[in-house]
Amino acid sequence: MIFNEILRVLIDEHGLTQKRLAQDLHIPVSTLGGYVQGTSEPDFETLKMLAGYFNVSADYLLNIQTGQAETRQENELLRIFRSLPMDQQELYLEQGKTMIRLNSKKSAESLKSTS
Repeated sequence: MIFNEILRVLIDEHGLTQKRLAQDLHIPVSTLGGYVQGTSEPDFETLKMLAGYFNVSADYLLNIQTGQAETRQENELLRIFRSLPMDQQELYLEQGKTMIRLNSKKSAESLKSTS
């Protein structure tokens, strides 16, 4: 994904309007609209403000792989996890563990049926 697509996803995930985000960041709505449409890009200060606002790194906004994760999906999981309160982080982990157990069970059943 490119910057404007990432920005659009973050705006949608947070249930924001472009107008609200522009007001919160004290930038013109038309400027933010250019970022979302992909017709312009933010300067470094605005990029830092966007990263801080959404609690993500500038690398995330620019889709730069930092070596912490192998894929964009792993970065997305980490971003989502970090944005949750502690109790929801625990629930998120338990849900993931449950999915692993279900997949293991299905694999074992599949092996038994082919034997």
